[in-house]
Amino acid sequence: MAVDKDQVLAALRAVTSPRGVPLTEARVLSEIAASDGKVFFSINVDAAEARAWEETRGRAEAAVRAIPGVTTVMVALTAERRPGAAPAPQPSHQHSHQHSHGVRPDTQHRPHGAPADSPMGKQVAIPGVGAIIAVASGKGGVGKSTTAINLALGLRDLGLKVGLLDADIYGPSVPRLTGILQKPQLNDARKMVPILRFGIPLMSIGFLVGEETPMVWRGPMVMSAIRQMLWDVAWGVLDVLIVDMPPGTGDAQLTLAQQVPLRGAVIVSTPQDLALIDARRGIAMFSKVNVPTLGIVENMSYFQCPECGTRSDIFGHGGARHEAERLNVPFLGEIPLHMAIRTSSDAGAPVVDSEPNGPHAAIYRAIGEKIKAQLAGATV
Repeated sequence: MAVDKDQVLAALRAVTSPRGVPLTEARVLSEIAASDGKVFFSINVDAAEARAWEETRGRAEAAVRAIPGVTTVMVALTAERRPGAAPAPQPSHQHSHQHSHGVRPDTQHRPHGAPADSPMGKQVAIPGVGAIIAVASGKGGVGKSTTAINLALGLRDLGLKVGLLDADIYGPSVPRLTGILQKPQLNDARKMVPILRFGIPLMSIGFLVGEETPMVWRGPMVMSAIRQMLWDVAWGVLDVLIVDMPPGTGDAQLTLAQQVPLRGAVIVSTPQDLALIDARRGIAMFSKVNVPTLGIVENMSYFQCPECGTRSDIFGHGGARHEAERLNVPFLGEIPLHMAIRTSSDAGAPVVDSEPNGPHAAIYRAIGEKIKAQLAGATV
């Protein structure tokens, strides 16, 4: 049974807001996305009112979930501070409903050097998850998502229990890269169950919305969505959670660094100067929030003709290695520009899994070896 926007609005009219009026009349609802049994919307309020609205958020989610045909609901509570207003007092974690999932304030992990009143001092480890690694890039189009999924598979091949979170909410790529069309289900604790593919649990906002749905989200909605994909997902026990970040240095990166203790960031770049300038900004951003750079990957490093074997440095060569040396961060490796990597990715069969004995899988595993060594405390 198809569910449409009008049905969702009808259900929300029965939910009373803290202002004493139906939720649909409180002027706080975002655009509602409803298709294929999936419903997503946000409730945007002033930060000073956020605590009062959390119960309403829960009742709104329950009301929509009760609509026949609804299979998945994500209701984000977003809060913005009015210009000139004092910051609202915050609970020990951003959303009070997260404590009902077994997260206690006394499990917080403050990064080394972060003062108690710093946003970085409010990080909380995800139960059961060991190291959390961000795969990031200063700009789009450098192959970050392809690198993230193949890196996750490489670490899997090295014997680690690995999960992948596609946090690139503006342009989620994991559904296409993995060929996943199904939607996540909820467990008895009302958490989303990641979809298992290639032996690793996967979660993406792209599993909840259509591939061609434009993700036009304001900053607070970005932060709320990432928080929910971190905390409202039943990740289980993992050695490593790889997080595929949106390109750039914005709300998503800052939210992740504030919410969970990141073990480090892997920066993906191409050899050309423009990409390296942006990669430099990414490294600087993570440094400012006390997240170490585990290293730089030079993607599309070179092209080797499959017919004659001639190597061509289409985007230049060695730029990422030199930049890593200049910034005193590890250089993790070079990934060539090759048809096999592109075609396998487009087909939903990443090359590390589809061609495990091939030369490209070996490159990704070699990069994984260096990261695994760093996680174990060894020098790369």
